[in-house]
Amino acid sequence: MVLRNNCWLLVVSYWLLVSCSSNEIKNKDLKVFRYNEHANITTLDPAFAKDLRTIWVTNQLFNGLVQLDEKLEVQPDIAKSWTVSNEGKTYEFHLKKGIKFHKHILFGKDSTRNVTASDFEYSLKRLIDPEVASPGKWVLEFVDDFKAKNDSTFVINLKQSFPPFLSILSMKYCSVVPKEAVAYFGDNFRANPIGTGPFRFKLWVENTKLVFRRNPIYYEKDETGNQLPYLEAVAITFLPDKQSEFLQFIQGNLDFMSSIDASYKDDLLTTQGELKEHHKNNIHMISSPYLNTEYLGVYMDAEEKEVSSIKIRKAINYGFDRVKMLKFLRNGIGTPAVNGFIPKGLPSFNEMQGFTYQPEKAKQLVQEYIKESGNENPSITISTNSQYLDLCEYIQREVGKTGLNVNIDVMPPSTLRQTKVNGKLSIFRGSWVADYPDAENYLFIFHSKNFSPNGPNYIHYSSKEFDNLYEESIKISDNKIRRGMYQKMDSMVMASGAIIPLYYDEVVRFTQKNVHGLGINPVNMLSLKNVQKD
Repeated sequence: MVLRNNCWLLVVSYWLLVSCSSNEIKNKDLKVFRYNEHANITTLDPAFAKDLRTIWVTNQLFNGLVQLDEKLEVQPDIAKSWTVSNEGKTYEFHLKKGIKFHKHILFGKDSTRNVTASDFEYSLKRLIDPEVASPGKWVLEFVDDFKAKNDSTFVINLKQSFPPFLSILSMKYCSVVPKEAVAYFGDNFRANPIGTGPFRFKLWVENTKLVFRRNPIYYEKDETGNQLPYLEAVAITFLPDKQSEFLQFIQGNLDFMSSIDASYKDDLLTTQGELKEHHKNNIHMISSPYLNTEYLGVYMDAEEKEVSSIKIRKAINYGFDRVKMLKFLRNGIGTPAVNGFIPKGLPSFNEMQGFTYQPEKAKQLVQEYIKESGNENPSITISTNSQYLDLCEYIQREVGKTGLNVNIDVMPPSTLRQTKVNGKLSIFRGSWVADYPDAENYLFIFHSKNFSPNGPNYIHYSSKEFDNLYEESIKISDNKIRRGMYQKMDSMVMASGAIIPLYYDEVVRFTQKNVHGLGINPVNMLSLKNVQKD
């Protein structure tokens, strides 16, 4: 009976805590930024920030050596400056002074302490520690060693020159964390994050609500000297139903909504991708290219004779209208992929003439294949998940007019991923989202050393000339020369017909009219330190 009463007291105390926190938030409602996540966040530890929802929350709590601005240029963060020497292999970072961790009793009487270079040494060691098993271990693939030279100087030595390295360091994996907190909380650091970011952790009821409060000792200031952030708090809910999220946003209960779902896209947008008239007084919409290419991949080692023919691969590429597809199936969100695989939004974007809609040419290629092969009923199968079924059905109808029979195999996302990795799909629908803003991120997947299942070369594209170009390009520090090499490699992949690009994606953000300062960028990073509410 005593145990039961104690448990009851614990439950009551817990809900009082939640209630008080909620009331505290409501009292300052005008300065609370509210948004929703469709899936639960499983960790607040930046060493495990592998998906967008986790990257967004850890970006509010943690900082790294460098950060990206909205043009994707590398800017200082905790490092005030750096030098690159030893033919591009040694990076020496000089840290800003007086940057402090969020206040916590673990830091003793002052409740905080300054960040030092040793904290970065510890934080990067966590990424490669097999006991931590961070999915971000790969970001240090080109690193030979790193060390704190003194409290304000941190040195990283690479195995070879790799110009995109600074961009990689901007990823949340490379955030600084305090050793004391990780040592004390252990695995539970995931739910007790302590960082240096503009917001600090307040409350987490998993799969229900997550609350951050303003960090009063955050180091950044705006152009007029006002300390950031402006907001008092960030409150995140976890409604799994996108339609419910949309209704909450329309009713003004959410300040921000990202992307657009098929269930309500026609209510919000015209077929030209513009906000409909009846929403313009209450909603603000901004958009930007997104570093994501949606495509069909053709497995070059497939047993099917059809896909081994470059004429069939090119016929598919020429056989459907990407402009019309985007207009009617995506309400104009995105850019038709009539260039290369590298998406719009990167400086290396290839303006080459790719595969445009040429139905007669597609028919001719199919007829040539039939004549050469003797196969009078050529057919292909496109594998996809249900989310992209409408796109694949459109391609099925259009390409079917060329004389090529198109079948569609719909499978769960997990099954699609696994069978794609194992080379069991002749044609699959895929997407490639950049981890860092350099076109190398799109080209390394075609290197022959990355054949699946040991790497992301799911189509088994192989070219000795491509491999040599790739290996040479990643050593070149001159951006103009390197980007020219990137574009040449992109053209080579497209000439093979093994990639059928569909569209270059677009970030679309909707906010209430009283929200200001929420920017947008091609990596879809959510930064709230400059956001204000009227």
